[in-house]
Amino acid sequence: MRLRSLFVGTLLSMVAILALSFVVFRAIGDRMQRLTIDPTFDRFDELQVQFGQAAYEEGGLKELREYEDQLDHIFKGRHYLADARGIDIISGIDLSSKLPPAPETKSRLRVNGNWLITHRSHDGKYWFVAEGPTHRPQIWTFLPYYFLVIGATAAVFWLAAVGVINPIRRIASTIAAFGDGNLSVRVNTRRPDEIGQLGRSFNEMAERLERLIVSERRLLGDISHELRSPLARLKFAVKLARTSPDSKAAIDRIEKDVDRIASLVSDIVEITAVEGDPALRLTEPVSIGGIVEEVVRDCQMEAEARGCRIVLANTHDGEVLGSRELLRRAIENVVRNAIRYSPEGAPVEVSLTDEAHSTLIVVRDHGPGVPDDALARLFDPFFRVEEARNTNGGGSGLGLSIAKRAVQAHHGAIAAENAAPGLRVSLAIPLLNVPATPAESVSV
Repeated sequence: MRLRSLFVGTLLSMVAILALSFVVFRAIGDRMQRLTIDPTFDRFDELQVQFGQAAYEEGGLKELREYEDQLDHIFKGRHYLADARGIDIISGIDLSSKLPPAPETKSRLRVNGNWLITHRSHDGKYWFVAEGPTHRPQIWTFLPYYFLVIGATAAVFWLAAVGVINPIRRIASTIAAFGDGNLSVRVNTRRPDEIGQLGRSFNEMAERLERLIVSERRLLGDISHELRSPLARLKFAVKLARTSPDSKAAIDRIEKDVDRIASLVSDIVEITAVEGDPALRLTEPVSIGGIVEEVVRDCQMEAEARGCRIVLANTHDGEVLGSRELLRRAIENVVRNAIRYSPEGAPVEVSLTDEAHSTLIVVRDHGPGVPDDALARLFDPFFRVEEARNTNGGGSGLGLSIAKRAVQAHHGAIAAENAAPGLRVSLAIPLLNVPATPAESVSV
C-alpha cells in the first residue's frame, strides 16, 4: 500500500507501535506471571497448607476453624482444609470436584467469575482449597494511565509533525515554487540534522541553477544584440551587391561580416561546451607548465603577425587535477586577448609560479589597460571596453568569459588589474592533492 501523506504514515506508525507495545507488554506480563508471581503464590499456598495441617493436628477442629476464619477475613473468600479424598474436614462437604485431575498437585484458576486455588500437602494427606469472587478493578481506575499513554503518544506525534513532516512539506512547497519559475525562493533553515542538510543542499542547487539560468538568459539577450548589427550590415551589403556597380567592395563587406558571425558562433559553442560537455569535465593529473608552454608556442605566430612577442618566464612542472582541454582554452584565451591589445613591439609577459596551495599563471600586456570601473565586468559575456568595440580589433567579448568559466570549473579563480601600462590577468588553479575551495576572485 502506497501512502500519499507522510502525516498519515506517521500516525499509522504510532498506532502500530502502540499495538505492538501492548502485545509485547502483555507477553512480558504473562511470562513474569509464570516465572515469578505464580511460584511465589505457590510457596505461599504451601505455607497455608502447612499451617492448616499443624493447626488441625495440634489443636483440633477448633484451632483449624479459627485459622480458616482468619484467612476468610483477610482474603475475603472461603478457605478449606480437606482430606486426601477432597472432603472438608470441618463441614464434611465434598470438594473433590474442585480438585485438579491426577497427577496435578496444585491449581490456580478463574471459574465462573470466581478464583479457585487448590494445593496438596507434601505427604498427600491434605488439600488446601480456597475460592472467592474475583474483584476486577473498574475501568475508570485505569483511565488516568490510558490518558497518560494517549497524551504521550499525541505529544510524540506532534513533535514528529512539527519537527519532521511540516519542514519536509515546506521544503516540498519551496521546490514546487522554484519549479514554477520563482528562482529566488529558498529554504529558510538552521537545523543541523538531515532535514537541514536537505534544505541547504537545495539552496546550493537553487543558487547554481539561478546563476546558470540568469546567465543563460543574459547570454541569449547578448547573443541577439551581438548578431543584430552584423546581420543588418550583411543584409545591407547584399542589397548593395545587387545594385552597386562595385560589387567587390560589397562582397568583401559580406565576407567580413560572415567571418565575424562565424567567430561569434564558434565562441558561443565553446562557452556552452565549457559548462555542459561532460567529456570536458573528466579530471586527470595535468602538467600546468606543459600547457603554458604549448599555448605560448601556438600563439607565437599570431603575436609576430601583430608585431609583438611573447616572453615566458618562471615555468615549472607542477601538476593540477583537471581537464587539459579546459585549462588550455582558459590560458589561450587570456594570452590571445593580451596579444590583441598589445602595442606593436611590446612584449606579452607570461609567468608561472607556485603559491602555498595553488599555481598562479600571470599574463600581462603593455596596452592601454582597462578603466577601473570596467574591471569588475571584464569577464562578463560580450563585455568589451568601448575603445575595443570595432570589428577590426575587438573580439566577440566571450574569450575572458570562457576563461573564467573554465577556471571556476577547476575550483580556481581569475582576476584582472591594471598594470600601468597594460593589463595583468591572474589565474589561480589548486595544485594536485590540495583541498579545493571554490572562489570568485583572487588577490594579486
